[in-house]
Amino acid sequence: MPEIERPAPAYQQVVTHLREQIDSGALAPGDPLPSATELARDWGVSRPTAQRAINTLAAEKLIETRPGQVARVKGSPKPLHRSGMDRAVSTRKTGKIYGDTGEYARIVAAELTEAPADVAEVLGIEPGAQAIRRLRITYSRDHKPLSASTSWYDGALAEQAPLLLVPERIVKGSWGYLEEVTGQRAVVGRDAIDVRLATEADALALGLSLPAAVKEASTILRTGDQVVIEYGVSVSGPGRVSVYDYEL
Repeated sequence: MPEIERPAPAYQQVVTHLREQIDSGALAPGDPLPSATELARDWGVSRPTAQRAINTLAAEKLIETRPGQVARVKGSPKPLHRSGMDRAVSTRKTGKIYGDTGEYARIVAAELTEAPADVAEVLGIEPGAQAIRRLRITYSRDHKPLSASTSWYDGALAEQAPLLLVPERIVKGSWGYLEEVTGQRAVVGRDAIDVRLATEADALALGLSLPAAVKEASTILRTGDQVVIEYGVSVSGPGRVSVYDYEL
């Protein structure tokens, strides 16, 4: 007999809504949370149910509660690591890579160059063939460098997608732009995350003091025919927490 899918408990629906607002930046660090009374009124639930939602967010360390004071979104000393999946989903939903997180990026390089062996292998081009390389630095809302990301594309796309060679941001994301100009739609992504020692280039880009550990995340976006649209490698410094929500 097939399992009947039941709606989430009322308190969990409130938790999910508030968590999404916090993750998106709609509720920023320091912002007040609606009181249990306000949540009960707005969601049509009992006050104990609303209070349970607040207690759950406090247990997840997303908010701070103090006796006699309004609950507030917790200031995050450790910015969240945004995976390739996070960026792809944000682009699909909002047309923007970073949504309302307050993060922003600067493109510091956009060029045609000889593809390193590992890049050529992923892109399916000959070793030493021309590849498009775009390097961006992502900053937090308070202008601290969070990650340095290099995106690679087949050099044969240079004429068809000239904006890839312009050192300026493409609001909808490079692969979103490629979908427009080539008709090739990215439908499958793969992220791989590892930890290694920072290089001098990493330290310079992220303001690190050596020796330091960095997190390296590689992302491959493919079409349904397994054509690689983009190969990206992102490096972030210590203290950037990776958080992923999923359904069971």
